[in-house]
Amino acid sequence: MDVRPELLDSLTALRERVAAARFPLPLPGAERARRSRAELLAQLDDYLLPRVRTPEAPLLAVIGGSTGAGKSTLVNSLVGRRVSEAGVLRPTTRTPVLVCHPDDRSWFVGQRVLPRLERVWVPRQDTPGPHDATGLGGSMGVGGSFGFGFGGDTGMGPPRPGEPGTDPLRGDDERYPQRGVHSSGHSFGYSSSSYSPSPYSCPSRCPDPYSHHQPDEARSGPRAGTRPEEDEKEDGGVGLRLETDAGMPRGLALLDAPDIDSLVARNRDLAAELICAADIWVLVTTAARYGDAVPWHLLRTAKEYDVTLATVLDRVPHQMAAEVAGQYGVLLEREGLGQVPRFTIPELPESAGGSGLLPVSAVCGLRDWLERCASDPVAREAAAGRTAAGALRSLRSRVASLAGASAAQYAAALRLTQQVETAYESATARLHARIAAGELLAGDAAAHWRGFPTDSGGEELFDAFTEGLTALLSGAVAAADERIIEERRAGPELVPGLPPVAGAGGEEERGRIGVLVRRWRRCVEELADEEVCAAGRAVSPDGETEHVVGLLAAVLLGGRRVVGAAAALTELLGEESAQGLREQCTALLNGCVERVLDGERDRRLAPLDALDAGPEPQMELVAAFSALSKAEAAGEFPPTRAARGLQSVHRER
Repeated sequence: MDVRPELLDSLTALRERVAAARFPLPLPGAERARRSRAELLAQLDDYLLPRVRTPEAPLLAVIGGSTGAGKSTLVNSLVGRRVSEAGVLRPTTRTPVLVCHPDDRSWFVGQRVLPRLERVWVPRQDTPGPHDATGLGGSMGVGGSFGFGFGGDTGMGPPRPGEPGTDPLRGDDERYPQRGVHSSGHSFGYSSSSYSPSPYSCPSRCPDPYSHHQPDEARSGPRAGTRPEEDEKEDGGVGLRLETDAGMPRGLALLDAPDIDSLVARNRDLAAELICAADIWVLVTTAARYGDAVPWHLLRTAKEYDVTLATVLDRVPHQMAAEVAGQYGVLLEREGLGQVPRFTIPELPESAGGSGLLPVSAVCGLRDWLERCASDPVAREAAAGRTAAGALRSLRSRVASLAGASAAQYAAALRLTQQVETAYESATARLHARIAAGELLAGDAAAHWRGFPTDSGGEELFDAFTEGLTALLSGAVAAADERIIEERRAGPELVPGLPPVAGAGGEEERGRIGVLVRRWRRCVEELADEEVCAAGRAVSPDGETEHVVGLLAAVLLGGRRVVGAAAALTELLGEESAQGLREQCTALLNGCVERVLDGERDRRLAPLDALDAGPEPQMELVAAFSALSKAEAAGEFPPTRAARGLQSVHRER
């Protein structure tokens, strides 16, 4: 696969749009959309973008399956030593383990793939296995590029006396003087019978994660020397353990994933994420559990995405190996997976306890197939290209589903917004009608108006009207809220997902309304005082001004039930001044009512606005996918020049 800048740019843009999509409202399907978004982001970050950006990177084969299938034992046996914890306790694999050739280590120490997992380097664990007793030798080397153990100069031993130290992961790197010898004088060289601590740790961040060689400052990072069960970070996250082995073929990395059906939800999610990051899926199941739902769900998913897949039927009893393998093959044929490579591993004593290594003959078929995928350019193109092309094709339905969910979120948010706006528009209209009808001329206000001006002063009358206006506004807000609640009862699934409105109802709300009403009253009093002064009738602060204020309150808030207030005000100030004052104070009253109701409406809308459920995410997703479709118009990854050359040679033959 050659690098395709247009496809890379389109994928990057799509990734940004997917990351920006939100599904905050608890609509039917919203939780599924959130999971789909997370899965799509993980696949873009962990697989598609890295593979398109660096097509020459090693293939990643993830060994996945259900609990107790023997995944870790299989990985250890393929490598030739224990790199992943195996045992009878479940779950054993809590932390994923990636093993590759030392020359390929630079591809995985940074965040090129699986960027959310912190890299962890642990001491090499070599324990004597049953191979030592069967004549395979202390190094367990069996020859071949995928040999078991080291069998040759791996460049991973301690530095020679008098020579600069070397990095045990790079071999000939002189940037690490005297790092190969422990302070006690013991070497950090590895053998099949030693368990030596290592001072080296993989970086959690690399300045250039796509570079083959990392700078010195990048070779520091998370805790070296931790045990596998300690690889979980303090914040509850997990790390990715890195192991290197010179027996691994260049261009291939194996990843031992947690159980896909683990009782621990975090393990299940991590296993699914790791599988989606792979070029090759190796599904491991057992003779006793190959009919379970979990492995078949993985197989159907692999078929849907058209990934490069192999299956391993583990722990098959010798006496019924042909029968079990045949039944498993029939099931695969029935699901349209008859062409998937299948490997059968017999039930052996080494796999009973989970701590041994399987014989070479038990894993040689899978080993050779994996090696061929990594070393043969045509097979490599087929493995990586098929999975990448399948993942790209799967984007259409997945992005369309996200766009549909975004549209549903926008429609629901728009409906909720319209409910609030309609309720407060109606409340505003009803409030003006009630004021005009004179509803405020009741109670204390009516009593003070009847005694005005002989028994009640203008200030007392205005106080009563002010209190009535505050209560009327509070009631209008409460009525609008009640209408909103009634309308939302038709869609009760939305109510729990809405964040609460701060200060809605109660004393805080009434306090806000009271402040605005008192502010309006002060403005009215100041205007009245100015008009009285301009008319030359100000005898004292409590004289004509107070009388004018009382009349103004009656005119503005008494409605049609007030008789004679307007005429009395005209007699005091003159027709022109009285008319101008009434118009100014009426505008102030309308402004006060609108500020109160609009402010409370906006407080109800603020949580909806904070959800950011507008139409943009849907439109941007559609636009980004449209651009991706144009960039991927060829429909498949083109082969590299080397692969094209081999194909032409094959055709000539």
